Amino acid sequence: MPERVGTIREAINEALREEMGRDERVFIMGEDIGVAGGVFKVTAGLLDTFGPERVRDTPIAEAGIVGLAVGAAMTGMRPVVEIMFSDFTTLASDQIVNQAAKLRYMTAGQTKIPLVVRTAMGAGRRAAAQHSQSLQAWYCHIPGLKVVMPSTPADAKGLLKSAIRDDNPVIFMEDKMMYNEKGPLPDGDYTVPLGEARVHREGTAATIICTSSMLYPALEAADLLAEEGIDVEVIDPRTLSPLDDETLIQSAIKTGHVLIVDEGYQSFGVTAEIAARVQQGAFDYLDAPVRRLGAADVPVPFAPSLEDLTIPNAERIVEIVKEMRA
Repeated sequence: MPERVGTIREAINEALREEMGRDERVFIMGEDIGVAGGVFKVTAGLLDTFGPERVRDTPIAEAGIVGLAVGAAMTGMRPVVEIMFSDFTTLASDQIVNQAAKLRYMTAGQTKIPLVVRTAMGAGRRAAAQHSQSLQAWYCHIPGLKVVMPSTPADAKGLLKSAIRDDNPVIFMEDKMMYNEKGPLPDGDYTVPLGEARVHREGTAATIICTSSMLYPALEAADLLAEEGIDVEVIDPRTLSPLDDETLIQSAIKTGHVLIVDEGYQSFGVTAEIAARVQQGAFDYLDAPVRRLGAADVPVPFAPSLEDLTIPNAERIVEIVKEMRA
C-alpha cells in the first residue's frame, strides 16, 4: 500500500479534527478561523463538522482571545487559539507571559493551563516588517511555556496532537511558507513526543542543527556538500522548549563541527542558546567553534530583493560548513 502524502496544512487540520473528535473539551477560536477557514485555510471545514460552539470566530482582539482561552483552560477546557501572525502575539504578551505561563506554578499545581497558541512565523511572503518576524526565542525565554516548531507534515500532525494533550501552555509556531510542503502523513492517532529531536540525515563531517523551514535549505546544502565528499548530519530539534540537548550534543561529539540555523534574528536568539549548550556539552570534542546562522538583524524588508537577503539559504550554509572545516 503506497505511503500517504499530505501537506503541512492538511496535517494540522487533521490533527485538530482528530483531537476535537476524540475530546469534547477541545475547541478552537481565532480571527476568521470559522467561516473563512483561517487566513491560511488551515481550519477549513472544521466549522461544518463541529459547529460554532467549538469553532469560534473572534473579534480582532488578540489579548481578549488569549485571555478567554486562559480562563477556559483553567476551568477544564482545552482551547486551541490561532493568532494570525507571530508578530501579533505581542498584543497578547501579558496573557501568555504573565498569566498562562505562571498560573500552574503560582497555584502549586492546582491549576493546569492546557492551552495551545498556534501562530504563523517567518519571512518570504513579501508581507513586510510587521507580518514576517520569527519570535520563537521570546517565548523560549519564559519558564512555563513549551515552544514547538514542526518542519514536516508528519511532525506537524504528531506534535500538535501532543501539544493539545499537554497540561501546559504550548506556543505552536508554523512557518507560513511551509503550509504547502508535502511529505508522508501518518494515518490515525499518530503523536510525536515533545522534547525529542529528529535526525533527518546522518553524517560524520559536520552537524547542521536547523529549525522549522530551515530544514529544507539545510538538506539542500547537505546534498551540495555530499557532491564534494562532505557528509553532514542534519538534525531538527522539533521542540525548542523543552530542547533535546542530548541528541544535539552527541551529534556534535561525533562530527566535531556544528552549525545552527534558525530564521529568528541571530542576535540573542535560538542559535545562541543552542550554541551555548552544545559548546558546553561537547567542548572537548569540537574541532572548531560552533557557528550560527540566523536572520539578519534588521526589520524584514518589503522589497523582495532585500527580504531574500535576510533569510538563511543553502548557499550560505555550504560556505559556513566549508569555513569550519578549513
